[in-house]
Amino acid sequence: MCIPQEKGNLTTTHESSRVRVGAAEGSLPDPADGEQGPPETRVLVVEDQRALAGALQIAIDAQPDLDCVGAVRTVEEAVTAVTSCSPDVVLMDIRLPGVDGIEGTRQIKKSHPEVRVLILTANATPDLLGKAVAAGAAGFLAKDSAFPLILTAIRAPLGEKILVEGLTLAALVEGLRLSAPAGAGEPDQARLTTRELEVLALLGEGLNPRAIAQRLVVSLHTARGHIKNIMLKLGAHSQLEAVVTATRIGLLPSPPATRETS
Repeated sequence: MCIPQEKGNLTTTHESSRVRVGAAEGSLPDPADGEQGPPETRVLVVEDQRALAGALQIAIDAQPDLDCVGAVRTVEEAVTAVTSCSPDVVLMDIRLPGVDGIEGTRQIKKSHPEVRVLILTANATPDLLGKAVAAGAAGFLAKDSAFPLILTAIRAPLGEKILVEGLTLAALVEGLRLSAPAGAGEPDQARLTTRELEVLALLGEGLNPRAIAQRLVVSLHTARGHIKNIMLKLGAHSQLEAVVTATRIGLLPSPPATRETS
């Protein structure tokens, strides 16, 4: 457990000071009961807006299966906190003072590859999120997402998928459409082979190259080759941009236009 401390802007929680939702009023869990729930998912918040950071801490700590181990405002503090507090998930604002969240994601994944980084962004662009994917981000959420959606993303198991909120993907599709030069033609759909369309569909589901190789029972090298060809034919510079482009031109289904609310 991360020990409570005040060091710069780093704040951490301590189990004994927390109140769990769902427990009887005034009661504490009895270790003698011998019953333990599933292990908590430990979460670090990296957000320079204090109001939002505080609200996220409260929402996370109100869940019996989640533990907010701290909230920090900069990448430098985040790297230190990941080492000292061992979070499972980092909620990372993409716009931070000094070093941005993309570089922060890269640094955290380099030293702690097991940590899952979820990007919070107010302005989704294919280029920005493509760079974040390359840095190792596991998912993207709009900063104004409903808390239940954020909590669901935190709980998503470590695995083979990249999580993209529906409205974030919709913003990417719209942004790519508006940024296309006037009169520019669409990528040639007919040039994608049957296998490439199959791989593209799996990319659209959020699978990474290793998972695609396993699903199709091919080598990782072969799967990466198909993805490279898809990106080339769609004029995309990243796997995420390929999915966005494919969605825009109708090769993949469009994301939902509404967000779940509590």
